[in-house]
Amino acid sequence: MPGLPRSLIGLEACGSAHYWARVARRYGHEVRLMPPAYVKAYVKHNKTDPLDAEAICEAVGRPTMRFVPIKEEADQAMVALHRIRASFVERRTAAGNQLRGELSEFGIVAPVGKRGLSDLLSLVETGAEGFLRLPAALRLVLAELARQWRACDEVVRGMDRAIAASVKRSPRAMRLTFMPGIGPVGASAIDAMLPNPGVFKSGRPFAAFLGLTPREDSSGKTVRRGGITKKGDTYLRRILVQGATSYLAKVRCGQAKGASAWVLRMAAHPKRKLAAVALANKMARIAWAMLAKDEDYRAPAAALAAAA
Repeated sequence: MPGLPRSLIGLEACGSAHYWARVARRYGHEVRLMPPAYVKAYVKHNKTDPLDAEAICEAVGRPTMRFVPIKEEADQAMVALHRIRASFVERRTAAGNQLRGELSEFGIVAPVGKRGLSDLLSLVETGAEGFLRLPAALRLVLAELARQWRACDEVVRGMDRAIAASVKRSPRAMRLTFMPGIGPVGASAIDAMLPNPGVFKSGRPFAAFLGLTPREDSSGKTVRRGGITKKGDTYLRRILVQGATSYLAKVRCGQAKGASAWVLRMAAHPKRKLAAVALANKMARIAWAMLAKDEDYRAPAAALAAAA
């Protein structure tokens, strides 16, 4: 590669693609990563390495092709931190649900939520009378589930501290935390997964890239729109929807002051999931604008009037 003239290199955004893209850029080459699903449309006949290479060459030159931003090492490491954190959250949730399920089979039930789970963990870990009356085989299982839950919870808390510290070191991420519905985890994820906002012309393509736009099936004058496409990064889309759901809940309880008229309408919408997705779409567009234009969050006129 060092002896080759500077060239345009097209790669599918698969495993290790970001590493090889960084290596090629160090030698002066222009590298463009493409989603494999978009390249597949140009593959002729059966899948072989020569046909794959031909398809990539054809796809990289298409004027309407969408490209994946190349992540630097620090951003890729932060993305890995988010991915692993999500896996530990899933393990923690699974351990808690299994603990609840096994205890309920023997008549021990606790309220839904953190408080109820905490009571069950305390029952197992302290060896309470209700726990000691259970069969020995079940006590062994429950003790292991409680241990797994505590271990996963400790790992998640440590990763949360690392994410919060990284947000304080990043001006871009700190700027995003001032947007309602975006916390340290969401700000860090957007900052790491959108290193170059310029790859999108506006916030709308970014929202579409995350799968937050309606699926369309139209022909001629007939326009049909359904649910969101759910394409793109599942983790970042989930973070935005969860943040939007939390913010709308605060608006309904009167804890979020100065919400815009549009947000108030979404909070009163009978379909709460639909309203949360609509707000997540709007949050994605605002986040893109803040990073692309290097601007701080500007509150709506209602919030400014309330503050005055």
